[in-house]
Amino acid sequence: MSRSSAPGAVSPYEAVLGARIDDLHPRLRRYFSTIPDGHVGVGRGVFDVVGSPRRSVWPLLAVLARFGVAFPGYERGVAFDVVNTPVTGRAAVAAERTFHLRSGTAVMRDRIAHVSGALVDDLGRGGILRVRFVAAVDGAALVLRSDRVGFRLGRVRVRLPRLVAPRVTLTERFDDDRGEQVVACTVELPVLGVIYSYRGSFDYRIESRG
Repeated sequence: MSRSSAPGAVSPYEAVLGARIDDLHPRLRRYFSTIPDGHVGVGRGVFDVVGSPRRSVWPLLAVLARFGVAFPGYERGVAFDVVNTPVTGRAAVAAERTFHLRSGTAVMRDRIAHVSGALVDDLGRGGILRVRFVAAVDGAALVLRSDRVGFRLGRVRVRLPRLVAPRVTLTERFDDDRGEQVVACTVELPVLGVIYSYRGSFDYRIESRG
């Protein structure tokens, strides 16, 4: 595992998983472990699919796009980059994902942190969306499932009732045959089903910052 040189530093995933992190594929353990001081994690790859083919949800996705959470449309073979940066003094990681779409470049940001035994992900500008995840290790892969979703309204956080809250599932695994990390995410709404998803693979390495 990659360890920070700061005393007591730990990644949010290490904090939540504890000893279970050793059940992950070795390459995933490196990805989810603490990023050393003065370094960032850099990934480059291609999404097989990203977005939603359901035009009826594009207006909602267009609103989220204004905050850097999602984007309307549906594309295949989308090149992307991700940069993971540890948050100083916290069990948290900030991520910036750049999607190289046919229509232009879309940048999406989030910060995931260990909060009261769970993973809490603040997505978009100003953390407009907040998703709490339950983490599990399944066959050397990491699976995150949302159990609480809310949004920011001014200075107030509003939690969505379970009956209407989206369900987010994220799976990270390593494909030994391809030598790449594989990620898949789905966002489902009650009754409507899947309204947004992405699936792809990438290479990842730790680099010195700046």
